[in-house]
Amino acid sequence: MELTSIFEVVRIKQEIKESSVPFVLYQIRSPEDAQTLAAAHIADEDREVFLVMMLNTKNQVVGLHRAHIGSLNASIVHPRDVMKCAILNNAASIIVSHQHPSGDPRPSKEDIEVTRRLAEAGKIIGIDVLDHVIVTHTGKHISLKEKGYL
Repeated sequence: MELTSIFEVVRIKQEIKESSVPFVLYQIRSPEDAQTLAAAHIADEDREVFLVMMLNTKNQVVGLHRAHIGSLNASIVHPRDVMKCAILNNAASIIVSHQHPSGDPRPSKEDIEVTRRLAEAGKIIGIDVLDHVIVTHTGKHISLKEKGYL
């Protein structure tokens, strides 16, 4: 009996979705810049949405990805889901964000822990996690980097 090799080819294709808020070459210079972009895409959601902003070496946004949609007060995010989109978009670094539907931007223990896990994963694969910004529909936001968690 002769064994033959089986090859499976997987094709990965990026899709470009037109947005009402253009972000191509939008440069992030501060947590406020990240908050503005994230709020435009997720602040009014009724459940927690975890957004990944992928940046090039000049901190220009090359892609946005909704990595996870959670419940009213929780979003379980896995580093592999966040880093997958960063790798596919050839990102040099990322800024992550999620919103609190309650309007209170204070980070939970889980928010702090996921930030640390993402930063560790990023170090291993060479993609820096620059910040984690929590936004709200009220316009309030918190940068976990500014608070010293990153």
